[in-house]
Amino acid sequence: MEVLLSSPRGFCAGVVRAIDVVDICLRKYGPPVYVKHQIVHNPYVVNDLERRGAITVEDVEEVPEGSLVVFSAHGSPPEDFVKAKARKLQVIDAVCPLVTRVHNEAKKYHREGKKVVLVGHRGHQEVRGTMGQVEMTLIDDLSQTELSSWDADQEVAVLTQTTLSVGDTAQAIDAIREKFPDATVRNDICYATTNRQDAVNKMAGNVDLVLVIGAQNSSNCNRLREVAESMGVPSYLINGPEEIEPEWLAGKERVGITSGASTPEVLVESVIERLAPEKVTLVSGVDEDVTFSLPMELR
Repeated sequence: MEVLLSSPRGFCAGVVRAIDVVDICLRKYGPPVYVKHQIVHNPYVVNDLERRGAITVEDVEEVPEGSLVVFSAHGSPPEDFVKAKARKLQVIDAVCPLVTRVHNEAKKYHREGKKVVLVGHRGHQEVRGTMGQVEMTLIDDLSQTELSSWDADQEVAVLTQTTLSVGDTAQAIDAIREKFPDATVRNDICYATTNRQDAVNKMAGNVDLVLVIGAQNSSNCNRLREVAESMGVPSYLINGPEEIEPEWLAGKERVGITSGASTPEVLVESVIERLAPEKVTLVSGVDEDVTFSLPMELR
């Protein structure tokens, strides 16, 4: 068997920053450090931080008064900051700067009097945080959501979740433009999501099977699996080697491997070790050199 290893893969700059924030807080302030929502969507990462003293909660009101809390990389709605202030919490916001950019765009277009439309996955943490910034309409890119019955001359601004499928998002935006041809459209899909999907597109035509390593609740990991499947290649999303089913590998000579933006490389290495291939070939794509500075409180 030969393994084709997709590149780029794994951690993006926003995930590195978020994990570093919790790590620095644990070392600087000592445990416990509370984290509002999973810092990133990967159980290996979350469990590692929790073993060192991080405590993950889903509501700010679960954090004891006066404690330190880190808000996750996905972004938080304004009411979480209001709750935190009422509980006298020290908040360190680990939101990805690219998500913050979407929040700022929403506020800008709302101030300009435009109706704001967000293309994204209903219920995803990033969508919850963005929807809380201003009044807006959510268009789920995977369903046939009806657009609001605004006047044809209504000014509309379209934003997107950062971790969507490039193809599905383009279709959703085309549908919006059919109704509002003059809509202002900001494609906010982040560089890491785009690069990883492009890399899977490049790899998938040369393999018999694709394994995407990452968490089931990771939007960008699910999109990578869908990209491979759209090219007619069997594709599975797994957390690690223990989830590989032997029948998937029967008769497969070339297996493609990639990982999502919140997946640590150690899990990729463990999957390759489990497969024990005769050869590993790197399928190179775009070189990434993006970095983000830490929150001001930790610099």
